[in-house]
Amino acid sequence: QVQLVESGGGLVQPGGSLRLSCAASGSIFTINTMGWYRQAPGKQRELVATITLSGRTNYEDSVKGRFTLSRDNAKNTVYLQMNSLKPEDTAVYYCNAEILRTVYSGRYLDYWGQGTQVTVSS
Repeated sequence: QVQLVESGGGLVQPGGSLRLSCAASGSIFTINTMGWYRQAPGKQRELVATITLSGRTNYEDSVKGRFTLSRDNAKNTVYLQMNSLKPEDTAVYYCNAEILRTVYSGRYLDYWGQGTQVTVSS
């Protein structure tokens, strides 16, 4: 079994900061891309940011310059530092990871966390 456990969501005022963490555990041989997606009420889930095993990052345009994604490969953990938060960042944030469970698995599988609520409001 593989689990992605997220933490760090909450309520913050506009302009504030939050740091999300997502730790993958269980039967894991290696993790390729990790990232965060978000879903606001009434909207489709959208990409926030991703990071490859080598550390190459990709950000959705609206978060560039405000959010920073990093990962600790030894801990199978990805972090999303969110600064200068805006009300439009309010959403449930989901962690995603492409995981190869064993060397014999043949292909990476997508895993998702349970989601963590981020609310930006005064």
